[in-house]
Amino acid sequence: MNDILRAEEQYQQVHRYSEVHRTLYQEPVVVAVILLTNDDGIQAPGLKVMRGHLEELGSVMVVAPEDEMSGVSHSVTLEKPISVRWIDKNSAAVGGTPTDCVLLAVHKLMKKRPDIVVSGINLGPNLGNDVTYSGTVAAALEAAIHGIKAVAISVASRKDPDFEPAARFGKKLVQHLAALEVPSGTFLNVNVPNTPNGEIRGVRITRLGRRTYRDDVIKLDDPEGEECYKIGGEPICEMEEGTDVEAIESAFISVTPISLDLTDHTFLRELKELGEKISDF
Repeated sequence: MNDILRAEEQYQQVHRYSEVHRTLYQEPVVVAVILLTNDDGIQAPGLKVMRGHLEELGSVMVVAPEDEMSGVSHSVTLEKPISVRWIDKNSAAVGGTPTDCVLLAVHKLMKKRPDIVVSGINLGPNLGNDVTYSGTVAAALEAAIHGIKAVAISVASRKDPDFEPAARFGKKLVQHLAALEVPSGTFLNVNVPNTPNGEIRGVRITRLGRRTYRDDVIKLDDPEGEECYKIGGEPICEMEEGTDVEAIESAFISVTPISLDLTDHTFLRELKELGEKISDF
């Protein structure tokens, strides 16, 4: 019974966003103010390509980390000054995390609250479990916390990336997302395959899959004799139908709705029964 309920919840989450498919083929909407950020840093090629496409839609403010901040997740800088270096009137480099960038932009750096936040284009995929580590995804998450529509975009390869297909799709999605009613606390995570000659097969609306790493903690030989390790390894992907992982492996763009609500609602019902049994401690 629990498996049936869990499957139904997954079905409702994904198929509620079938409307994304429909809006992609409707008349686009002009987006007035866009905040663009990332976790690869202000000089990242993916950011520059995405900016060029978004500037065709409206006013774009770029607020991105001064340095690469990959893997910082949703970390925020507390009790320490955060530097802001203006590159031009519409772009600033921040001495902080992607989450810091969104917070500073929304509350201090932008004259008008953005209509949408775009984070990317990230170098490398943000699939399945990756989203919990990703600074790119965290920036979109922070925007959703503030009630702003948001998209995180990644190209699913770190080798010879072609950012153009991701930028073109990102632009189109942003146009139509403006007309889409997005539930409070929800944002979109987009991964675009890095296929030969841009041979992308289409778009799939997906749920998060499973993507872990083999040998994720590796002991290193340190010349000074210190005990030293490296975190990282080869990815292990589960090819389950309907997931972002499976879509990318099949050369489809994946669009995954992600919610701030991390509650396991199926297990919550079971846990309430346990709560009654242990409430008399």
